[in-house]
Amino acid sequence: MGITKIEIYSVEQNRLAQLLKALAHPARIAILQEIIKSNSCICGDLVLELGLAQATISQHLKELKNADIIQGTIEGASVCYCINPKTWKALETEIGNFLSAVNTGNNCC
Repeated sequence: MGITKIEIYSVEQNRLAQLLKALAHPARIAILQEIIKSNSCICGDLVLELGLAQATISQHLKELKNADIIQGTIEGASVCYCINPKTWKALETEIGNFLSAVNTGNNCC
């Protein structure tokens, strides 16, 4: 499969795709649910809660952080992660706009 030509898509299309790609793994959804439930979370807690290896959790946290969905602060030897409210609100708006663009009353098929 070839490289995606991101330059032919709008900034909004690329950003929504980037965010959805970061969310497109069940482990990342579970991590986000734990962070939301706790309102903040230390990576070690995630390992205990989810039963995944530390390295696996760290890789998923890295992907979520690279997409700016979560943010982290260093507290001693641990990193505390929380939802990035600005990105979360933008994601909520963009997904809502995307999904509401379909007229579900028009059954074309």
